[in-house]
Amino acid sequence: MRRSAVVGVLIVALAGTVLGRAGKQGVGQTPSSLPLSQTIRERGTSVTPAYEGWYYDKDGSIRLLVGYFNRNTKQEFDIPAGPNNRIEPGGPDQGQPTHFQTGRQWGVLAIKVPKEFGQKKLTWTIVANGFTNSITLHTQADYVVEPFEDAASKNTPPKIMFQPGGPAFTGPPTDTVASYTTAVNTPLALTTWVTDEGPKINVPETTGRGRGRGRGRGTGDAGAAGASGATGATGGRGPRGDLAALGLPEGFTPPPPIAVKWAVYRQPAGATVKFDPAGPPIDKDNGGKNTTNATFGTAGEYTLRVQVNDSTGEGGGGFQCCWSNAYVKVNVTGGTK
Repeated sequence: MRRSAVVGVLIVALAGTVLGRAGKQGVGQTPSSLPLSQTIRERGTSVTPAYEGWYYDKDGSIRLLVGYFNRNTKQEFDIPAGPNNRIEPGGPDQGQPTHFQTGRQWGVLAIKVPKEFGQKKLTWTIVANGFTNSITLHTQADYVVEPFEDAASKNTPPKIMFQPGGPAFTGPPTDTVASYTTAVNTPLALTTWVTDEGPKINVPETTGRGRGRGRGRGTGDAGAAGASGATGATGGRGPRGDLAALGLPEGFTPPPPIAVKWAVYRQPAGATVKFDPAGPPIDKDNGGKNTTNATFGTAGEYTLRVQVNDSTGEGGGGFQCCWSNAYVKVNVTGGTK
């Protein structure tokens, strides 16, 4: 899959196709108003499942990669697996999120299906604020994605480790990779080590600090970020002329070469989790070490999701590469379940 060289066209295409696909409705369901931009509100509107595409896993099976778009800017949802949050046939629970944070969340679940899946389909349905939205999951050829390597640049996803030198996790999330126990209102330190190699070919040189690619982003792992001296939001930013050549507005600030963020994936209904901070700073001189403290207001079982983006940003710029997700489980004791 090749990347578009014109970012402005890419952004329009994403708004019109990727999210447009997410807005498809099932028969007899209440459609949300289109275009999508008209339905974004603080509260009272819908959550739409989004089909990112499918890919072959290393064992030859197929993964259906899905995300969602919560159009409410100030309203999150806890929707347990069931009539209002179901993936069928074979559900309703197929590991999908039950907590829906605001905004567009890319590739939060990779559903495993057999390589003989063929023309079969799954349907994910979400009901929120009285709106019912569904998306069909299939293996049509035009929905193939490449989450483990970008063909144009040989870029690969960042690596996430939960101990120095431990197992590294990359690409879409598949299984729980770590488990913790804590108590209500007791901060839990969540530490990862993250690295990224960055694109290997077709990376244009700039006259600024570091190198830019795609939307003017920088490259590199925690060490590479240090090599260019860029660890913040301006990592890899080229001169103004580079931005103009890419069709980007003056003042555009590209994402950092690598960034971590934490989010709730599943939790008891109405629970609260505070991450301090949700996007922890990365210590490039310590193997990409970063730590957030999570505090839970209610006892119960939680699944958290840690996402690591490289210089391609959210959703890999719409191409599903290159970023990584991983799940961790937390058992919270004390207080009221």
